[in-house]
Amino acid sequence: MAAELWEDRQVRFDIPISAMQLRPGEKIIDRLEAIEDTKGNNGDRGRLVVSNLRIIWHCIAMPRVNLSIGYSTIINITTKTAQSKSRGGGASAMFVLTRFNNTRFEFIFTNLIPGSPRLFTSIIAVHRAYETSKLYRDLKLRGALIQNKNLNILPLEQVYDKVAGVWNLSSDQGNLGTFFITNVRVVWHANLNEGFNVSIPYLQMKSVKVRDSKFGQALVIETSASSGAYVLGFRLDPSEKLQETAKQIVSLNKIYGNCPIFGIEFELEELVEDPDQLTIAPTQDDIEIETVEGQGDVMAAYFADGSKRTDGEPVYSPELGLAIEKLKEGFTIKGLWEVIEQ
Repeated sequence: MAAELWEDRQVRFDIPISAMQLRPGEKIIDRLEAIEDTKGNNGDRGRLVVSNLRIIWHCIAMPRVNLSIGYSTIINITTKTAQSKSRGGGASAMFVLTRFNNTRFEFIFTNLIPGSPRLFTSIIAVHRAYETSKLYRDLKLRGALIQNKNLNILPLEQVYDKVAGVWNLSSDQGNLGTFFITNVRVVWHANLNEGFNVSIPYLQMKSVKVRDSKFGQALVIETSASSGAYVLGFRLDPSEKLQETAKQIVSLNKIYGNCPIFGIEFELEELVEDPDQLTIAPTQDDIEIETVEGQGDVMAAYFADGSKRTDGEPVYSPELGLAIEKLKEGFTIKGLWEVIEQ
């Protein structure tokens, strides 16, 4: 099984150079020079790399100062004016609000080249493509997966096999259904109810084995912790069919692990002619810096709610009729709902 995917699901600060390199299946879509991390490293010239899984920013002078922002953590992206030391005053900047480990982080990126909109268009478009392709990466229960007994095929998906007579062992009596085995996932649906189904991407499979159960031998698919750590059992008769199906899923899972398909497809209208420009330049990793103790200091600059890490004291709000976190001095419920145009 491939290493568990973290690049699109985490926010990391000052990661090792090795973690900045692309994992299998990760592709660079755009690379922008002269980008400033205005909130955390104001005044430092940096490079921003847009991949199909995350945003990577690093300081040109010191690549160890860097950020990795997974698309799954992004709450919203807006454009406002920020004060940049490099630009010498106010400049149009991209504000990225994220949430990771129950903490909100805000990042501000400013393009040091005036009049260039690519910073905003690339990231917003790729993030939208990520949000609309979750079935490639996430386990889905009872979704709109089947129509008229046929699988709703994803754009990059190929169906390799359709296996009838598959019992789902999630209930005492079992449910008879059908497998669709593709190049990116395994989908099962009940024959009598198409809405009773499950889509299991290879990306989320922790193990695939044949085990004994109270129903006899069964195909057992265990999913990753990030997808809920499900243990899904299926029975197929005869035994030869069970073994053959299990072998096929294991084989396709291995092939997928060598070259994952994440489903995020996006091409720039103006492609960079030199492919070397769409790579992360190798950097000599000759200095070991211990960042564990100081990690809080690094993160503090990006806290979206000041420097607090825990929720504040709960108080009753007569306006909302429920308990809320105590507001900071000078803030009102009405004010928090207002949108101020910049």
